Amino acid sequence: MNFALIISVLLILIIIWLVLDFNLGRRKHTSLVSRTETAILHGNFEIFTHGRELFIDYFHAIRDAKKHVHVLFYIVKDDAVSREFFSLLKEKALAGVEVRLLVDPVGSWKVTKAAVEELREAGVEFSFSNPIRPPYLFYSSQVRNHRKITIIDGMIGYLGGFNIGKEYIDEDPVLSPWRDYHLKITGESVNFLQSEFFIDWQEATSKGLQGNPDYFPVRPQGVIRHQFIPTAAGHLEEFFIRLMGQADQSIIIGSPYFIPSKKLFGALLAALQRGIDITVIVPYTADHLLVQEASYRYLRRLIKEGAAVYQYKNGFYHAKTIVIDDKICDIGTANFDKRSLFLNKEINCYIYDPAFIERLKGIINKDIGDSVLLSLEVLNKRNISRSVKECIAGAISYFL
Repeated sequence: MNFALIISVLLILIIIWLVLDFNLGRRKHTSLVSRTETAILHGNFEIFTHGRELFIDYFHAIRDAKKHVHVLFYIVKDDAVSREFFSLLKEKALAGVEVRLLVDPVGSWKVTKAAVEELREAGVEFSFSNPIRPPYLFYSSQVRNHRKITIIDGMIGYLGGFNIGKEYIDEDPVLSPWRDYHLKITGESVNFLQSEFFIDWQEATSKGLQGNPDYFPVRPQGVIRHQFIPTAAGHLEEFFIRLMGQADQSIIIGSPYFIPSKKLFGALLAALQRGIDITVIVPYTADHLLVQEASYRYLRRLIKEGAAVYQYKNGFYHAKTIVIDDKICDIGTANFDKRSLFLNKEINCYIYDPAFIERLKGIINKDIGDSVLLSLEVLNKRNISRSVKECIAGAISYFL
């Protein structure tokens, strides 16, 4: 009896600590982060939807680098693709190119100490972003840098959903082919990606880099109107709600994880009530435990209210996009879930170019063609195991 009492008290104390740690950590984090969005910028864009094509182009651009290569990824694995990536960075550093690599310690937990030492010995400046640190250990363990950006010679930028690992080039038998959207960017807006990398780099290393004009070369302006939205500590919710409110005819959402906040889901329901057509694309096969079950409560309501929900079946759908009518599209690193809304550092690109939006819609229509329409009949079919998982997922949906 005494042992059971001790265990109960310890569990209560742990729960109290977790709640206090998380809420105090979030309060402090929110007070330190300001809302940011760029003015309208002009650049040129290429979009990649398959990893093999992206990484052929990406590795080629790194090989051609003359001055500096700055890289930030959420996930870098320990596999053949990752080793090729590391070898390329070491090769450029040994050739005299300035190379900096910043990765998230949780997303990139498979990066070994030996690999880091080899990178540093070759001259690559390496750091982990967003370390878990006191006094808010639990909260800081949940705040991840989910951005994926690369800047080469201050002239070329990459931004999107792909990370570094074999699954991203269709070498995972369960999740292949991998479907994602990633941008290659040139023009004046590369400056902003460079600045954002430096902000994250300084936070991780306490080393400022903004003063060197060599990082911000003069370049052609470009023709596609767009802006960047970097977010952290809850600001993404506000931007997504604002997007929903701008729709006059249609909203298309593509995301591997569909777990919106109460306010954001309310904005979707309000859009349906004013006659907006809503289309949602999610994966048929999940890549993480409980994320699919967490989405069902929202998808049921949307379908009941008239939205069309598609499950992508031609591999795994990891794209992150929102399209509002024919006037705005969003491509970036953020998922349509609470973790991206409230916990992760993200960066998204809003594009206002009709020709690019039309091209993206063609890609999305192809993805819809590779999907099946989800019905209430399927979601409401009696399944005790799924019901239990939905209850568990609902209780922890903030952290999925």
